[in-house]
Amino acid sequence: MSNAAGREIAVGIDIGTSSVKAIAADADGNVIAQSRVPHEIRIPAPDRLEHDAAAAWRDGPREALKALELEVTPVAVSVSAMVPSLAAVNEDGVPFTPGLLYGDGRGRSEAVSSSPIESGELLAFLRWTASQAPDARGYWPATAVANHALSGEAVLDTSTASTAYPLFDWKRWDPELAASLNISIEQLPKLVPTGWACGHVDGDADGPVLASGCIDALADQIVAGADNEGDVLALLGTTLIVNTVTTSESDVPGCWVIPHTARGKLLAGGPSNAGGLFLNWATRIAGEVDGDDELHPDRVPVWAPYPRGERVPLHDPDRRAALVDLDLTHGPAAIRCSAFEAAGFVARRNIEAVIAAHGTAPRRIIATGGGTRVDEWVHALAYCTGLPVECTAVPEGAAFGSAFLARCAAGLEADGMTSASRWARQGRTVEPDPIWVEAAKSRYDRFLDLSK
Repeated sequence: MSNAAGREIAVGIDIGTSSVKAIAADADGNVIAQSRVPHEIRIPAPDRLEHDAAAAWRDGPREALKALELEVTPVAVSVSAMVPSLAAVNEDGVPFTPGLLYGDGRGRSEAVSSSPIESGELLAFLRWTASQAPDARGYWPATAVANHALSGEAVLDTSTASTAYPLFDWKRWDPELAASLNISIEQLPKLVPTGWACGHVDGDADGPVLASGCIDALADQIVAGADNEGDVLALLGTTLIVNTVTTSESDVPGCWVIPHTARGKLLAGGPSNAGGLFLNWATRIAGEVDGDDELHPDRVPVWAPYPRGERVPLHDPDRRAALVDLDLTHGPAAIRCSAFEAAGFVARRNIEAVIAAHGTAPRRIIATGGGTRVDEWVHALAYCTGLPVECTAVPEGAAFGSAFLARCAAGLEADGMTSASRWARQGRTVEPDPIWVEAAKSRYDRFLDLSK
């Protein structure tokens, strides 16, 4: 590849639950190239969720970067990933234990809080992994594994490290707490602030700058354009994440209230298991829809969408799914519809919780993620909430936002990530269908009854 300093191409890579995505973008946020490298989600038991971390976290990012087939050398690269995640690595930095993912039972904690940094899940991952591999070179989250694969240095950004609180006390790893987990701080990645440079790709000083990385949801948020009070940011991915922009710091029962990158704003809501993992499973069970299978607005059953428990606001990993009000007139179309409605009802419940606690009136939903390509999901989200859904033009928001963070690390953004909203791109808008809004009202009440 040739040098392209004039074009300032930056690359963002996102390690997701089902694939690694990469996006190359220019200084104005125009997408130059993109790639996707799928990987397996392993669910060996109902309370397990894991990756082959060597394939997904180490090989995947390098393959996704190569697959962009850029004719020019990017100025910088940044990686984001889902949180929490963890694997033990050998002397070469290659993971050799399962790559534990959010919601895996080996990270179960009794903590229920208003912030993801206090969940205790990553600390439980550390405790379990250290017990399985006490002599490992290190215990690294996905971002650190990827950064080592790209640069030879195991670096972790401070936004991801925050999920290990209080092991990370906002300044450093706590050696005493590490010892209580039967690990040493030398086995943990080097800490570098989010959006800062931490090395170079391939260790070449003349090569692309490597940024420290970021949590996927944060990278997604900075370029989505949901920056005004009453905006609702919905990340339609393997996990469904719904956050309402608010100015109140008050607790929202069962939900998380976390800082927004926009001054004076916060995000209230959090993640749900009623995302793509549930929807793919439910629609696979429903089967194919044929031309004679008519769908009627008032003839749809109701899902409690919890085959692997629920996160916000129930915090109940033992909750299980139920499909109710079925009769012999229902076919695959109705069952598929009920699954997408369940995701819409989860979003509505989340939004209404913020209204009740903060009085924040929702204005619109800004949706991002691969699910924005699924018409059934987007339409159900609109009519179940009664809000217009504005889809981002670049669904791979975490990879897109990571490309902006790469620019920050290269010193190309004087205002840092706070100016990332200039990259926000709006795609299609879907308005709620009044007929379906009315039909879904009683089913929402039924959903709430099932979710008590």
